Amino acid sequence: MTTLLGKRSLVQEAAALRDGTDDPVDAVTRTCDRIDAVDPEVRAFVPEEGRRARLLEAARRAAASARDAVGRPALHGVPVGIKDIVRVDGLPTRAGSALPPEVLGGRQATVVDRLCAAGALIAGKTVTAEFAVTAPGPTRNPHNPAHTPGGSSSGSAAAVAAGMVPLAIGTQTVGSMIRPAAYCGVVGFKPSYGRIPVAGVIPNAASFDTLGCYATDVAGVALAASVVADGWQGVHPRDESARNAPGGALPGRGSLPVLGVPVGPYLERADDAALRAFEEQRGRLRGAGYAVHEVPVMADFEEIVAQLFTMNRYEVARAHRHWFDRFGDRYRQETTAAVLEGRPIGDGAYEAARIRRNAFRERLAADRAAAGIDLWIAPSATGPAPAGLTTTGSSVMCLPWSNAGLPSVSLPAGHDTNGLPLGLQLIGGFGADEALLQGAAGIEQILNGAGRSEDR
Repeated sequence: MTTLLGKRSLVQEAAALRDGTDDPVDAVTRTCDRIDAVDPEVRAFVPEEGRRARLLEAARRAAASARDAVGRPALHGVPVGIKDIVRVDGLPTRAGSALPPEVLGGRQATVVDRLCAAGALIAGKTVTAEFAVTAPGPTRNPHNPAHTPGGSSSGSAAAVAAGMVPLAIGTQTVGSMIRPAAYCGVVGFKPSYGRIPVAGVIPNAASFDTLGCYATDVAGVALAASVVADGWQGVHPRDESARNAPGGALPGRGSLPVLGVPVGPYLERADDAALRAFEEQRGRLRGAGYAVHEVPVMADFEEIVAQLFTMNRYEVARAHRHWFDRFGDRYRQETTAAVLEGRPIGDGAYEAARIRRNAFRERLAADRAAAGIDLWIAPSATGPAPAGLTTTGSSVMCLPWSNAGLPSVSLPAGHDTNGLPLGLQLIGGFGADEALLQGAAGIEQILNGAGRSEDR
């Protein structure tokens, strides 16, 4: 029986394709063979007739255009999955909906332009919850198909976890990158708001929508970020020279970042399994030499949640006003509810919520600075992936960080007693994405049982 789990290293595949020890045609063949073998059960990709022929032709063109290894781009011949709210020339955009694809069409997304310029090959569209809201798609969790992979970037996370592609692109508005990464046991990186241009992406809530990427390790998402993010400093996250690069250096309190635990009503939203695992993770990090401080924050967490959803629903309703007026009967129940919840919210209420959000961002940054914290740490999700496919799980553990526009990354961090993965979420300062991934690389080694503080 074919296992649904697979692991393809983006860094290793990209290096082999660049130096000529691998070939784009072989990479595409592996990808299509794997999709054929496991996607009928995982259902991470939007079905595409003629995928293999399209990809083989693209691979042959890539190989012919870069015969000399010198000068091959960073992602030469690498197959990539693209969430189906991100427009790709030649592939219809359905956004997980029943709307006619032609009404959702438009110019290819900037992120896809950048991937293609770096030599990547688009393996296909990955399944999304309808319009990246909450109505689940058909994707299953490769660890246990009876459980959700999370959402809304369900197909992207599952495609990497199942070894169909070494890299996939997703989006996060509240928890749509980090939660699926945790549920599927992969690394998910959501950069600072605005770090990757969202031109060509169907909006959910424009004040929060952020593109991100999935890979099997931190080095993989760092490589992808160096291609798609604005102004990336281009250093390997495990390279100590990163500490001297603009935007890449952590504050100077020794070789390890100081970690902060956001205690209070926010953390209490996690379930017992997640909190037990989080306590064990904190102990391992302390044992490896990390300073881990408890910092009381977000005493008004209920108000923060209400503020975000006021803004979110207002923006969802306005993003869909024309489509919903024409095709409202084709929307699924969950998306319809989000649109209808947002329509009565007036401009005044929205502006008041926006002002509260700005104050929250400033307060959270001040709390971090006052406590001397480099990175926040928290569970990536409230627990392991829930059973069933009628929900994508709770996004609440991601909510405040998305609200503040902060960069975050989910690292695989063990398993629950039922065998499903758990994730540890790391959150950095706004714009300090390189520093976040640099710190995450060291913590990744600890979680994987390798490395000691004196070795780094």
